Amino acid sequence: MWRSLARRGERDVLHGSFGGMFHSEALPGALPRRQNSPQHPSYGLYPELVSGSAFTVPRAKNRYSWLYRIRPSVQHAPYHGSDYELMAHKTWLSPPFQHPFPPVQLRFTPAPMSSGDFVDGTVTLAANGSPAAQDGCAANAYAMSQSMSSKRRFLRVADADLLILPQEGVLELRTELGDLQVEPWELAVVPRGLAFQVNLGQQASSARGYFLENFGDHFVLPELGPIGISGGLAHARHFLAPQARYEELDGDFELVSKFMGSLYSSRLRHSPLDVVAWYGCHVPCKYDMRLFMAINTVTYDHPDPSIGAVLSSYTTSPGLANVDFVIFPPRWLPAEGTFRPPWFHRNCMSEFMGLLTGTYDAKPDSFLPGAASIHNRYVPHGPDAAAVKKGTELDGMQPERYSGTLAFMWETRLVWHPSRYALASLSEEGYPSAWQSVEKRFDATETPPLQQPYGFPPTR
Repeated sequence: MWRSLARRGERDVLHGSFGGMFHSEALPGALPRRQNSPQHPSYGLYPELVSGSAFTVPRAKNRYSWLYRIRPSVQHAPYHGSDYELMAHKTWLSPPFQHPFPPVQLRFTPAPMSSGDFVDGTVTLAANGSPAAQDGCAANAYAMSQSMSSKRRFLRVADADLLILPQEGVLELRTELGDLQVEPWELAVVPRGLAFQVNLGQQASSARGYFLENFGDHFVLPELGPIGISGGLAHARHFLAPQARYEELDGDFELVSKFMGSLYSSRLRHSPLDVVAWYGCHVPCKYDMRLFMAINTVTYDHPDPSIGAVLSSYTTSPGLANVDFVIFPPRWLPAEGTFRPPWFHRNCMSEFMGLLTGTYDAKPDSFLPGAASIHNRYVPHGPDAAAVKKGTELDGMQPERYSGTLAFMWETRLVWHPSRYALASLSEEGYPSAWQSVEKRFDATETPPLQQPYGFPPTR
């Protein structure tokens, strides 16, 4: 049965700071105050440490949580190693991939709706690096019409932290540390190693969205630099963690484990969601992207899209990301005399783009919510012909409002390698032709306008 001191629902959350310490208990006195592993824990609970990093990393990077649970998690596993059965999954795949693919712009249609749950309905669109090497990431879509609870199924990913982005349908995310209701416009982070369940929330009959498996270092909030401490981008205090809430339930359950890139199924005799109290910083959390404080120009041109970074996973090279999570939310663009859509470019970083709602300004007519595009290292890309025309003809002295839109990008230092399934079943082969209608407008006889300082109209 469920026991909790907190109210159920959206308000069962803890306010804190991303990466900071949280603590919660579902029964009074269940959480030790003076030590981690008392000889006689309250309620006969078992202390258990979950470490998200090596013990000796710098204190600022150390991730861990202490759990106080009804049974140690060694009892949330089969009695014999042979009880783990390798799961054959046609669409949830792990890198490295070996098949070749050309250096071309790629776009994929939304994943088809599955008749199953989150595990059944996962489709890997592209990936890089390796879960074994703890480097790189995998970009996935999910489309589910069942809750994992209907199959008495739980999931534990040892390879990666998960960043989940609902596009349609509210999710009920049940974890060892408590529950989170996650709706479109919100994101959820589930750290590696924790058991959890993804269910349909608020009477939803189906749900779809995207999720990233981050094999590299944990996500952090990007440094603010000259933005300073007063605000800007995502604020640590807006990340919410779940209240402790436990399930004391015996029965027949399934645990799906993702380990070294493979999926395994095993039977459980007890629900793994039996944590009565916990504290630490290796915790699931959610964030409302409507609270993102976008930064933009108030003079001319517009800054690099990294100014929209919500979370980053860094490498050992300063400033070089394993993956950046960037959003393009509703915002004002007041730049004077400036072509406002994203410029044409070729980057050393590789981009995976998705659309959660609305339209994307660089592809206003053809990029649909639920779709995805990949523009890899030095593959040229930019606005299509319609965006070029609109951006050129608009009144450059009037501010422009982008409303009702939320696009995102996972930008990595490694090339996105599309899966065979995505290339064969979801790829839009005609996507590169989107730029062929961009008109040639070169005129060598034109007299260029005189360049004037900002704030002055151009003159001839």
